[in-house]
Parts: sequence; structure tokens; C-alpha cells
Amino acid sequence: MKITKALFQCSSERLSQVPKDPLPDIAFIGRSNVGKSSLINLLTGRGGLAKVSATPGKTRLINHFRINDAWYLVDLPGYGYARTSKQQRGAFSKLILDYVLRCERMHYLFVLLDIRLEPQRIDLEFIELLGTHGVPFGIVFTKADKLSAAQRERSLARYRRTLEEQWEELPPLFVSSSAEGTGRDEILDFIEKSLRPAEH
Repeated sequence: MKITKALFQCSSERLSQVPKDPLPDIAFIGRSNVGKSSLINLLTGRGGLAKVSATPGKTRLINHFRINDAWYLVDLPGYGYARTSKQQRGAFSKLILDYVLRCERMHYLFVLLDIRLEPQRIDLEFIELLGTHGVPFGIVFTKADKLSAAQRERSLARYRRTLEEQWEELPPLFVSSSAEGTGRDEILDFIEKSLRPAEH
């Protein structure tokens, strides 16, 4: 997929405010410091489209970006960041749960995980929640440039083993680096295929 147009559409603080047109949503979510904004900017080829903050947890709203006038890339609030107030925190906030579990326009969800870290309980709980509710999702490992090739493989193997304890079939897995551009084509190709009408 080639992205020729990427425009900020709107920010929503509740589900009732998301766009009402028929274009599908491809959403991105992860813990607050996982590198989501950098990945979104990499995918769209627009350096400042999603604001990259030095302070994790800045995204508090659902942000819709209109891509090629064909679909929306959706930047969801990060979850589990401890410095926000308890009311805002609620690990998976009402805004996140309302969108992920109730928004019919969400076509696919990418869960971002920092490849450098051991599997984190909050990520595994979120992934389990998606499986319980039948939400279609894939996993994008970020910050791959911070590890050697051998370290990346070890980390991926560790995640696979952990996920296989719960899952008979693993979701699609992608490895990315916003610094090096790794994973961009694979993720965009996957999105393009997922948006094609089902062939009968």
C-alpha cells in the first residue's frame, strides 16, 4: 500500500464522537511509552502527524487520521501509565474499552509491545481481553533497532512461548523500528489485504 494522503480528522473523548461515515478504522494501541506515535508517523510517511511526546501518556483522546480517503488510522490512548490520576488511569480506561469492544467501525487493532521487555502482565491481560471478546488483532513489536538480531529472535521466541500458553493459534506478529523503517511495508501490506472485500 502506498499512502498518498494522511490528514488529521478529529479527536474524540467518547465513543459517540467518532466519525459516522462508512470508512473502516485500523486502530493502534499499547502502553504509553511503546513508541506508538513514532510508528504512526513511519507508516504514514508524515513526520509530525502524530505528536511524539517525551512524556508518556499524553494521548488521552481517540485520534482519527483519514488515509487516502479510504480508511482511518486510529491512535488510541495508551494504557497503564502510572503517573496519570487514578480516575484517568483505570488501566484500560472506559474510553479504550468502549472503543475496542463496542465500536462497530473498528476493522482491525494492532497492539504494540516493546520488544526489549519481558512479557508484561498488563499487555497479556489486554490481549486476553481481546481474545475473549473476539476482537481481530495483531501484535507489532517496536524498537527493534535497540536489540541485535540474535536478541530480537530470543525476545520473539519468549513472547511466542508465553502467548502459546493461552492461544492455540497466535495472532499475526510484526517487528518494527521507527528509527530504521523496519516493518513498515509488511504492516501496510497486511492492512491493504485486510481491507479488501471478502472474495466469494
